[in-house]
Amino acid sequence: MVIGDFVVRKSYGEDITFKIIDIINDKGIKYYVLKGVNLRIIADSPERDLRLVKPNNEGKVDSIFNEKINNSIKNIMIKRSDAFRAEQSIVENIKTYKKKKMRISGNSETVNNMTFARPGKVLHIDGDSEYLEVCLKVYKQLSIDAVGKVMPEREQPNKIVGIVKDIKPDIVVITGHDSMIKGAKDYMDINNYRNSAYFIKSVSNLRDYEPSYDDLVIFAGACQSCYEGILNAGANYASSPGRVLIHCLDPVFVSEKVAYTNVGQIVNIKDVVKGTVTGVKGIGGLQTRGKCREGYPRSTYIT
Repeated sequence: MVIGDFVVRKSYGEDITFKIIDIINDKGIKYYVLKGVNLRIIADSPERDLRLVKPNNEGKVDSIFNEKINNSIKNIMIKRSDAFRAEQSIVENIKTYKKKKMRISGNSETVNNMTFARPGKVLHIDGDSEYLEVCLKVYKQLSIDAVGKVMPEREQPNKIVGIVKDIKPDIVVITGHDSMIKGAKDYMDINNYRNSAYFIKSVSNLRDYEPSYDDLVIFAGACQSCYEGILNAGANYASSPGRVLIHCLDPVFVSEKVAYTNVGQIVNIKDVVKGTVTGVKGIGGLQTRGKCREGYPRSTYIT
């Protein structure tokens, strides 16, 4: 087995597909450092516990999550289509009513649907380039204006404010890798986490720059992150309430909900959590105002 190979762990029922990212030797025993293909997890395993698989292999957990992702994307697009059709129906009814009035009054003015929508813009900062690439593809699929930056977790606190000033996003995602130290029992001790301290500091720095939870929406955290600490630092949404592994696309589905909810409405937090891959144990947060703004009139030069 070499770096770049895809494997599953026999002792875990071959539930998750990993990619080998490093090989280490400890007292003559070879260990492989593994990164989840879909789940934001870093693990290590001896060679005897691994089985090589094809790059497109789906472990048992992967298969369940991938089916849920496909259904989520499909449902999002269906809801948007339903909303558009409902809006068009209202517009047509108004047109019919006004045409009747115009015939009575002799006014020949025509009525057009001239409104348009501008969803929120996302800045996604990720400690992992491969996860970010997957996320950017789905942002595009969901018609979300998203800018991605790859940055190690330890560098995020010092650079985050400068990047936000430059990009001027409505929604900021700060993620990467995280985990609890093996054997740790105090879930509130930030020293028991691999990268939670960096996420907390990044959020704190952003809130010093922009205190309003509605003007700048922040999602922060990764697998097993200190959920309470990240929220207390000023995040709107965070992981992980149940200290579980989160899917790499969870931040995308949270961002989509906020980006496409009207600015005059509060995003239903239960709907946000329900729309994620890992659910209530993986993602949580606070009431937040949507970032989609309606405009008028629509440009006649843009199709």
